[in-house]
Amino acid sequence: MQLSAMSKMSRPREKLLEKGAPALVDAELLAIFLRTGIPGMNAIELAQHLLDSSGSLQNLFNAPLNEFIKFKGLGNAKYAQLQAVLELNKRYLAEQCQQQTLFNSPKAVRDFLSLKLKAHQQEVFMLLYLDSQNRLLQDEILFYGTINAANVYPREVVKSVLKNNAAAVILAHNHPSGIAEPSQADRLITDKLIQALNLIDVQILDHLVIASDKTVSFAERGWL
Repeated sequence: MQLSAMSKMSRPREKLLEKGAPALVDAELLAIFLRTGIPGMNAIELAQHLLDSSGSLQNLFNAPLNEFIKFKGLGNAKYAQLQAVLELNKRYLAEQCQQQTLFNSPKAVRDFLSLKLKAHQQEVFMLLYLDSQNRLLQDEILFYGTINAANVYPREVVKSVLKNNAAAVILAHNHPSGIAEPSQADRLITDKLIQALNLIDVQILDHLVIASDKTVSFAERGWL
């Protein structure tokens, strides 16, 4: 059954226009994206089935192509559409970060980094390069692999900060395990980077650890 064939009260598109997107549950929002159902399921039922099968909206969105197309009702075209939507969202948040003073906009930073880092299946280490007004100049993943493996090199961080002419930086890395609590290695490498960047008069405003449902800020913990 297509969305147009459903009763007006149950049509998510009309509900969104009347009440706004926040009024819709995940299945309703996903149904608008899907547009149509499959034999035996309307769009909302298919959306709920996909959410139940994947375990969460995040798991569905982060699934690689070969896993995504295994879900009933999805294929290459839907995968391409979804990736385009996610990339547009990332670019929208990046524009926000470029226009705002990030030190005063912690939610914008967390939202941006969550979209950037949550999908990675391995640990990655990112820098946000900021200008003198703490607005985003550029973001870059510098290192891949666990911090315990000593893959974060202060010398490379300093070189990259100078190349991007940054006045300040925000550090970030993800914990694919889903546990956001920083490790001792996280704190040690942060201290090393503080010392290295102090030599070129560049301040670290924060170090954020991104996990599946939580973000830990070193600045909020008083560790910087």
